[in-house]
Amino acid sequence: MDRIENRTYAELNVGDSASLARTLSHRDIELFSVVAGDAAPMNLDADVTHSEQFQATVAHGMWAVALLSTVLGTKLPGPGTMFLDQALHFVQPIAVGDAITVSVRVIAKDDATHRVTLDCRAVRQNGEDVITGVVQVAAPTEKISRPRATLPDVELVQRGRGYERLIAMTRGLVPLRTAVVHPVDTPSLVGAIEAARAGLIVPVLIGPLAKIQAAAERAQIDLAPYEVIPTEHSEAAAEQAVRMARDGQVQALMKGSLHTDELMRAVVSGAAGLRTARRISHVFAIDAPAYPRPLFVTDAAINVAPSLEDKRDIIQNAIDLVHALGIPQPRVAILSAVETVTAKLRSTLDAAALCKMADRGQITGAILDGPLAFDNAVSAAAAATKGITSPVAGRADIFVVPDLEAGNMLAKQLEYLAGAQIAGIVLGARVPIILTSRADETLARLGSCAIALLLAHHQTVV
Repeated sequence: MDRIENRTYAELNVGDSASLARTLSHRDIELFSVVAGDAAPMNLDADVTHSEQFQATVAHGMWAVALLSTVLGTKLPGPGTMFLDQALHFVQPIAVGDAITVSVRVIAKDDATHRVTLDCRAVRQNGEDVITGVVQVAAPTEKISRPRATLPDVELVQRGRGYERLIAMTRGLVPLRTAVVHPVDTPSLVGAIEAARAGLIVPVLIGPLAKIQAAAERAQIDLAPYEVIPTEHSEAAAEQAVRMARDGQVQALMKGSLHTDELMRAVVSGAAGLRTARRISHVFAIDAPAYPRPLFVTDAAINVAPSLEDKRDIIQNAIDLVHALGIPQPRVAILSAVETVTAKLRSTLDAAALCKMADRGQITGAILDGPLAFDNAVSAAAAATKGITSPVAGRADIFVVPDLEAGNMLAKQLEYLAGAQIAGIVLGARVPIILTSRADETLARLGSCAIALLLAHHQTVV
């Protein structure tokens, strides 16, 4: 086992030296920024790091000093060393890709205090100094030899990056005039106003006036800039919003503080609703930090036990959506518990039939495969282990679940166990329907609105 051992004061001699080499990476800068809480633009903002002044992404000055501390604390003198003083000169910045060697050399000892003075240098790969100076430490007087600790793996996760990309895609687009249905609690009202401030929607707030005003007061929101249409209760708010959508007065609906089935009842209501020839369905747009691409799960909110024909529409709705989001040929994984077709599992039969429907042109604009278990859909290695050859395995964009229960559990597991953020939208109606949850974070709500705006824009230009 690798051990870490110090050099006591008595064992040190003038001229003793030690060094450590490390190549600076973007990940080093991100890790240091997180630990230090230092979000300086010169280290993280691409517009600044590639400016005339810097011309490259550079490390925090203390990054190399941390390497110096590592040499002192683990090599010379090693465990038990106390850092007392330093006089360092930062000669040049360190850029990503620089191979830095940090070295220390004993230049003086004080027997009365057990203090040791060391010369320090940090040089890049071409021999140029980046840091020079001296440090003073209190050297250990007792021998320490311990097994070297195994450091934990660190994963850097920036949640919501996918939604930020979608929001950026909406720049220059005209915000959607959106009926916000029954925004009588703080989360739903704040979500709508934040989306308005982000230039994604022009909200029309529909619901009991006193309750909307009370929610605004709690959230310290001035309602003066926004249109408010009073209704008696949530059911009336849903009906009013649907009427406005049918009449072309709004271009989208946004769920507020009411049950999904209450809103959807008005949406699917016979001649008064917003039905089209396409089955109405729901898509979760999930930003999962561990997955390298956007992840769309359907249907986890509207269709409880969809038939084969329902699933055809559900898949086509999702394909049309991701086209609007800039994915020209998405890969669709039709999920089941197994990868082989068996009469014992209806979902495998449906998957096989849906793939054949795609072959016959009944589903267009995507590459389909199924049945696939979830592990094979997200991991090419898992698929290879099972001998599955598939253009979708490990690279799926759209995940079609067997029924609402499976989809809802999958989405919630990703949210609460994998740190994912979830945006939601209802498709197949005359207008996009932004379906948010009271538990959604602000960025996820903005993501839902951005998706609706991109979809509406795509539908007008296609």
